[in-house]
Amino acid sequence: MIMKIAVDSTNPTKIKAVEEIMREFYEDVEVIAVEVDSEVGDQPIGLEKTIEGAINRAKKALKKGNADLGVGIEAGLYEVPNTITGYMDIQFCAIVDRKGRITLGHGPGFEYPPYAIERVLREGVEVALPMSELSGDEELKKTVGAIGFLTRKKLVRKELNKLAVLMAMIPRINEDLYFRGLLHVSFRELT
Repeated sequence: MIMKIAVDSTNPTKIKAVEEIMREFYEDVEVIAVEVDSEVGDQPIGLEKTIEGAINRAKKALKKGNADLGVGIEAGLYEVPNTITGYMDIQFCAIVDRKGRITLGHGPGFEYPPYAIERVLREGVEVALPMSELSGDEELKKTVGAIGFLTRKKLVRKELNKLAVLMAMIPRINEDLYFRGLLHVSFRELT
């Protein structure tokens, strides 16, 4: 049976990341790209908004793509004390299935240069705009991404997305531990 997976975007870095991770766990995979709105704006600020955007994207992709799984990936800024700008970026992935189960994961966080954060906060632009200006690459978010530019291609956007997708897959590849009603003992009860 083919596992049909709808991704929330036509961005090649997202599509390829989802496809590569899903092929690790499912024998036959069909990944389809659908454009959906996150309903949290182009540049979410705060973990709650970022997570909400990822979930909205996943649910809409599932429905629009008439798929078995919907995948939403949303990057957002969140406040972090003791950083240069006060903010870091994190990629959240939400995966939703036809039963309505949502699983979440995120990749590593990193900090943008002050110029990029100032533009986002002052003008309300998506961080991709100042990062494209800084890098000189108008297609940056569709290729190596800001992370690729900032790490000198040691980590590119597709790989960053793959980490978030993989983390969101943990409960799905360990269903007995997460969904099958096994004995649940809280950590507090063990200590």
